[in-house]
Parts: sequence; C-alpha cells; structure tokens
Amino acid sequence: MTLPSVMPSTTPPVVPPNPSAYIKHIVVIMQENRSFDNLFSGFPGADTATGGITSSGAFLPLATVPLEDGADPNHRHGDFLNSFDGGKMDGFDKVGIYATSSRPATYVYARVPQTEVQPYWDMAKNYGIADHMFQSSSSASFTQHQYLIAGQAGGLTDVPSSLPWGCDAPAGTTTVTLNPDGSQGVGPFPCFSYPTIASTLDARGVTWGYYAPAVGGGDAGGNVWSAFDAISPVRYGADWTRNVRSPETAVLGDIASGTLPSVSIVIPDAANSDHARFSAVNGPAWVSSIVNAIGASKYWQDTAIFVTWDDWGGWYDHVPPPQIDIEGLGMRVPLIVISPYAKRGFVSHTQYETASLTRFIEDTFALASLGQRDATATSPADMFDFTQTLKPLAQLRTTKSIRDFQLQRPSGVAPDND
Repeated sequence: MTLPSVMPSTTPPVVPPNPSAYIKHIVVIMQENRSFDNLFSGFPGADTATGGITSSGAFLPLATVPLEDGADPNHRHGDFLNSFDGGKMDGFDKVGIYATSSRPATYVYARVPQTEVQPYWDMAKNYGIADHMFQSSSSASFTQHQYLIAGQAGGLTDVPSSLPWGCDAPAGTTTVTLNPDGSQGVGPFPCFSYPTIASTLDARGVTWGYYAPAVGGGDAGGNVWSAFDAISPVRYGADWTRNVRSPETAVLGDIASGTLPSVSIVIPDAANSDHARFSAVNGPAWVSSIVNAIGASKYWQDTAIFVTWDDWGGWYDHVPPPQIDIEGLGMRVPLIVISPYAKRGFVSHTQYETASLTRFIEDTFALASLGQRDATATSPADMFDFTQTLKPLAQLRTTKSIRDFQLQRPSGVAPDND
C-alpha cells in the first residue's frame, strides 16, 4: 500500500518580491479533467500514490489507461461527494462511467502512461510543479472556469442544463445551486453580472485575451465553452469582440506577430483537451506548442505560463481536499509553472486552488480584488525566484508542430459538456 510521501505546508510560504517588476505577461492554459495522480503518479519529489482504496476497503494498484481510451468517468458534485467520502478518499469506484457499461467500476483507479504525457513531465522537471493544487469548487468544469475569471461561481455547482453554458443558452435553461445545508436546488438562467477580472483588467488598462475554440457553426466568441459567455457585461459589451477570441489557435498567431496581450487564458479544442471523452493524445503537444512559441519569442523573458486542469474528471487521487467552505475545495489537479523565473526543478507543497491564479494576476497587475475566493487563495508567487540568471527555454519535444495546430481543422464540439 502506497502512503502519501509529502504533506502540504502548514505554514504560510515565504512570498518573494511582487512579481510585477519582472512579469509583464501571464498565460494560463487550462486543460480538461485530470487528477494529479492520474497524470503524475511517481513524479520525483511529489506527493503521489501508485494505488488507492476502494469502497470495499481493498487496495487497488493504479492501472495504465492511455489518453485515447475514450471512456469518461462521472465527475459532478455528487460524484465528488461519493469519491471524497468525508475525507476517506475511498469511493471513487462508486461514480460510474458516462455512456458505457464496458468498463469496471474500478476503471478510475488509473494513471496515464508517462510516455504519452512526457512533455508535461519535462515542463515540471525543468521548471516547477505544485502537488497541492485543488479545484476551487467540488464539481465539474463550468464552476472552475468561473472561479478562474471571478473567484466565485455565483453559488452554483455543476453545469447548466443546456449548451451553450451562458447568456446564449436556450430559453428555459437552468443552473444548479448548492444550498447551505449541502443540498442542491434549481438555479437561475446562466447569465450573470458579478464582477470578473475583465472589469478589473479593463479598469487598469491591462490588455487581455480569452482564447476559446469556435464551435457551433463558427461562433466568433466560442460561446459554448467560453466562461465569459456567462457574464452579461462581457457578452453584450465591447470585450466580447475585442478580447474573447476564436479560434483558440489565434494565440499562436498573436505570439508570432508580437501582439500577445498582457493576460491570456487559453481553452483547448476538444481534440487537444486531455478530456477522457475524446480518443485523442494531442493535449501535451498542444500545450507544448504554446510554450515553445513563447520560448522562441520576445515574450519569454517576462512571461509566466501556468498549465492546469479544470477538474479531476472522476479519476482517482489520494489526497483529501481541505474543506474550506460549502463549495470546496474540490479534488487535486496538477499545476505546472513555466517561466525563466520559475524555480528550476521545484515541487511546491503549498496549498493552492483555481482562484490562486486569479490572485497572481491581480497581484502582478495591481488589480482591485474581486473580494471572493481570490482574496483568500494563496498566490503561487513562491514558485518563482526573481534573482536567478535567466536562461532560454529548452524547446519541448512534441509529436506535432506549431504549424500543425494552426492548420488543424476544429473539432466543432465543446471541450466539455459536464
């Protein structure tokens, strides 16, 4: 039986100088639906496990399940509660698999073969990785993306009842609320007006871009899978055409042309997302293409790149997430930091969450706090060393080139529907 090898830090991290003097560009790449143990089991120096406990009390070694296998474990709020089991982390075999009966209940006790995710391991080994990064919310993708842009999800859990997930949703679409007693209720239409980093970035004159895949007939704003489609002032304001950009591969063109905004959030096409529902292995190469493009550009010397996954996707993870309020924290997901200032070969055991990235953006550009989870989340600034000698990026080996992704035909479907 493999026990946790590293415990999270119990004391506040030593925070280095404000990153604003060094970091002028922040790029957040948010992939889909993978737990830390699923992608990084056995990573040197990290808190990982090679197996887990099932609901029967048995210890089960993690099986090897490739990215392209195609079966999608359930991963909504109720599945979190079953898997978490009050902190025992022994109910993952109770969640089931979407639209298939061909996988056993223990299918989620699995790890991706390292050969398929070697670029992620290389990024983490050469720069930094956090092994106590958690979802801000204990549910699926929709709420995590809201926490990234707003530090909250308006008290919602799980996904809206129809696609698109936002102001463009069909009439009658509802959301799911999480009541104070933990029960779920029917919430409002998914078009909200709470503050986001769009307004705080705009107020400071900081340029930003939200790169989302064009789906549903070439929609110019990627509205099926753009977190900002759920924010009325953005969806019906100038930011929608100025800052929400499709297709997501436009980020590669902006890097090459020297027009990359100060803050970029990049959402993948379904085929490049790492989501278990799609039989594809392109995710590591897609992320590498962005990192390689920045590394070869003028932006490398002042950029912080964060690679994370929006939720655990139902996959086993052995670390019980701290419960800080009724909404979260959710399951553990990876966070990789790539920058000439990132501590090299560093494994952070500090507790972070999705809104920690919001906090880093706010601190770097002196933005007003949104006053939500961003105000209490720990910034990953301690993963940087601003005194070290800057070195060029060692280009990542990938199976596809930057040009391959620029020419790739969009899948035409949302990266997630749960």
